[in-house]
This record gives sequence, structure tokens and C-alpha cells, in this order.
Amino acid sequence: MTHQSIIGPVMLDIEGLTLAAHEYDKLKHPNTGAVILFARNYQDPKQVTELISSIRAVRPAPLLIAVDQEGGRVQRFQNGFTRLPPASSYALAPELAEAAGWLMAAELLAVGVDFSFAPVLDIDCGISQIIGDRSFATEASLATQLSSSFRKGMKSAGMAATGKHFPGHGAIALDSHLTLPIDERDLDSLRHKDLIPFKQLINEGLEAIMPAHVLYSNIDPNPAGFSNFWIQTILRKELKFKGVVFSDDLSMAGAAFAGDFPERARRAQQAGCDMLLVCNNPLAAEQVLEALPVTNDPLRTQRLMHMQGQRLLDRTQLMNSSLWQETTALIKKHRERYA
Repeated sequence: MTHQSIIGPVMLDIEGLTLAAHEYDKLKHPNTGAVILFARNYQDPKQVTELISSIRAVRPAPLLIAVDQEGGRVQRFQNGFTRLPPASSYALAPELAEAAGWLMAAELLAVGVDFSFAPVLDIDCGISQIIGDRSFATEASLATQLSSSFRKGMKSAGMAATGKHFPGHGAIALDSHLTLPIDERDLDSLRHKDLIPFKQLINEGLEAIMPAHVLYSNIDPNPAGFSNFWIQTILRKELKFKGVVFSDDLSMAGAAFAGDFPERARRAQQAGCDMLLVCNNPLAAEQVLEALPVTNDPLRTQRLMHMQGQRLLDRTQLMNSSLWQETTALIKKHRERYA
């Protein structure tokens, strides 16, 4: 495997609507493997297509472009994109979940994004406001059915899926962006509820998983994203997951227990994370890029290559297609009914 085909282990972000001069060196760093885009990076489809092209032009090695585009409260690209309803809405119209997954993926792929961090596999327990209607359902079998359909739609558009937040973030009130939430349930409780969607989608070929910045205090002393037990014993061995493990954002307060940023990255990588997210903190991203050894891990690169988007239609072709026109009308009508 040549140096030019290696995907680095760090996902970082950029500051604005265009690339700043000082961001080129970070993108060229051998440890950079991906860029996540936020609402601040988005103005309209034309601008973001040009931004993505300029990011890819910086380095010869493969570079993944990601965004959070779940729908509902979490949809970074809005102007010029179909506004998607929250995941919980599909319980009222299960037949639309697959169509919504296809639509979300097709619109992103058409502007050059590889993948969205979706679907959310957390089960809403009526406790977590940070999850809430981002969850497909309060009941494991329905959440599994709907998230599986949504992923099927993504796959048919040419996009890999990322299930989050393993092993389940739906039963705690605290927000891991602000603190380290603690879930005191035992492993059997999680196996009989929260792990069910993960297990089923893994069996269906789920390409990636993002662990939660949550401490399951009666199971393991480390939060899931820093836990050998959760990533190696449960995810890899018990559930036989062979895809990518993305850390959740190492800048979140839920990761602070692990130390400074290089130490957070080291511990997440040691636990088994293939790609480390360092967002909204340019200095932290630089520290992590410099601190991690530059290594060629063919298995990690092979897993990450499966996250590359397979664009079937450009934006003009997509919007001229009867499938897009019919699907957007269906989803718009459903969203208005749900609202």
C-alpha cells in the first residue's frame, strides 16, 4: 500500500466557507484522514461543492468528507437541501424511512460529501434531551426496523452508514458535550434493549460505529469510546463488527477525563478507534496531528476506504430525476404533517 493511499487517523474541521491559507498544512499532514463540515462551512450547494473540491485538491491521498445530516435538529446543510424531519417521525410512517435515507444520502453525495454520521441507533427512554427525537423509537424492535430501513436507503444511494452512539446514549439526561454522563445500568439491561439495533445492523453489514462519551459505571471504568471492553470485547468479538470505529469528538467535555488532547487521542486509539474526531478547536487538532505517530495500518485504511461515497448522480442529474422529485414531495408532506 503506497503512502498516497493511506487514510490518516484524524478527522478535523475548517473555519469558514473557503479554505484559509493556514489550513493547508493541516490538510497535508500525513495523520489527516478526514474533514467534518459544519453549518458555518455551508452557504449553498454551489459554494460547498467548490469548498469540497478545494479540500480534496490539497492532498493526493484519499480524504473523507463527512457531515452530521440526520434531519430534525441535526441538519448542517439546509438552504438548497431538503429539510428532513427528525428520526422519531418515521414511527408514524415506517414506509418513508428508506426513502428518507436515500434522499439524505443522494443530496450529500451530489455535492461531494462521502457520508453523514447517521443513523442514530440510540433508543429514546424519555430521559435524554440530547437524543430525544433524534432516536427512531422508544422501543427496540421498532428503532431497529426503522434505522435498518434508513440505512438501506443510504446504501442504495451509494453512502456508507455510521451507527451511533454505541452502546446507547438514550437512557441518561446529561449531555456529553458538556459533561461526562454516567449510566448505571448493567450489561444485561443494555443487551436486552440498547444493543439490539447495533447487533441487527452489524449483521446487515453496517460500515461504521461511533461510541458514546458515556461511562457505564457498573460495567467498565472507562467511557465507551476509550474502553477496550466496549470496543474490543463487545463490539469486535461478541458482535463481530468488522467496520470503522469513529471516536466521538475528543473536544467534548465527556472526553476530558482522559487528559489533554494528545492523551485523549492516544487512549481512544489504543482502545480501538480507527478515526479520531477533533472538532471546533484548531489548536487541539494540531496537537493531535503532531503527537500521534505516523503509521501505516493497512487494516484501518481498508476499513476507512469503505466510507468513500459512491456518487451515482451529480446535483443537476439528481434534481432532474423523477425519483428525487417524488421523494422530496413525499418527505416534505410528511414533515409538514409531523410538525
